Amino acid sequence: MATNSKAYNKKNYSKYWWKPSQVKKRTEQNKARKLAWLKKWDKKEADHKKPLSKWGKTTKKNVRVISRKTNRKLGANIANKKKGKGYKKAKTIKTKAK
Repeated sequence: MATNSKAYNKKNYSKYWWKPSQVKKRTEQNKARKLAWLKKWDKKEADHKKPLSKWGKTTKKNVRVISRKTNRKLGANIANKKKGKGYKKAKTIKTKAK
């Protein structure tokens, strides 16, 4: 079977996304989005100040709203921090509470 066949990709996709660790991660991200009153089509994302991977919680104090672009940069910076590169703090975007 070729590695780029649709059947192979579908099989691996379902194996990866239905792992308990991935389901838990996705659940926490959805909780954070709801806590910040964000919709899927918004250009902003809910970011955890203390990452879930570092035992951060999904609480109002730990969740902030930042742009999608900034969130991607932060993720890259955290990965590069291990390599000795700098880490920048993100500015929090204030949103109206509903």
